[in-house]
Amino acid sequence: MSDRDAMTVWELLREYAATQSGSFTSQEALSWFRRHAPDKANERNIRTHIRGASWNVGNRPQFSTKEPFLTKLDRGLFWRARLDEIEGWRADVPTPTVEPMPAAPAEGHLVSEWHTEDNTQRLLVEWLAGEGWTIARTANTATREHGVDVVAEREGQRLGVEVKGYPSRFYVTGRKKGQVKTSTPKEQAKKWYAHALVPAIRLRTHEPDSVSVMCFPDSRVYRPLYADTALSLRAAGIDVWLVSQDGAVEILGQSSLPGERLDARVQFGL
Repeated sequence: MSDRDAMTVWELLREYAATQSGSFTSQEALSWFRRHAPDKANERNIRTHIRGASWNVGNRPQFSTKEPFLTKLDRGLFWRARLDEIEGWRADVPTPTVEPMPAAPAEGHLVSEWHTEDNTQRLLVEWLAGEGWTIARTANTATREHGVDVVAEREGQRLGVEVKGYPSRFYVTGRKKGQVKTSTPKEQAKKWYAHALVPAIRLRTHEPDSVSVMCFPDSRVYRPLYADTALSLRAAGIDVWLVSQDGAVEILGQSSLPGERLDARVQFGL
């Protein structure tokens, strides 16, 4: 018997939710159950549990003794509840009524996504400063300013970073702000990865002595994309860094730190 065989649907749902950095649909949760716990993949039961795990759903008597861990955003759309929402539930704050089909999720949900480009850049800059780098430039992400997103210098080395976030499920600007996108974040993230590559190559061309970096928030999408392109990126002298929600930075593959990079022509025998 596997560990999951002994787990309840509630426990399994909590395990699934813990892996989600953004919003998800009840259908996506059901698909996870079918792959990881097929004997418990009863659609009606799982949907009932998802509803019961949401703090802002008014009628959850079956789960009244359990602490919720999800937030309902829209019909069939949820994400992991924020700490302040759970604390509010604990304090017995009156549960707000969720309209059947709201035109948009609450504004707070949009700004609370940690993996936006703006927040990823901020976390990166804070980490660089803590590592002794002098920040020479940061691009204005709000105005989509052109040029290298982050330029930093340390010990005679110059670093240029192209920063991308992880797509939101919702439009965050423009007339459609707050509406659910038709494209999935996963597919859009693949395009953003490709979009980061051209500026990184341009930097290697125009500033061959600078370290060229593509930086993304840590996600299950960007890691396999890096794995698929790692050999070519190393040959081109381009690094990929991942920023976690707590501000830690992981340098994938070959390090870009001073004295640790080999000339790509020597390393690959070119």
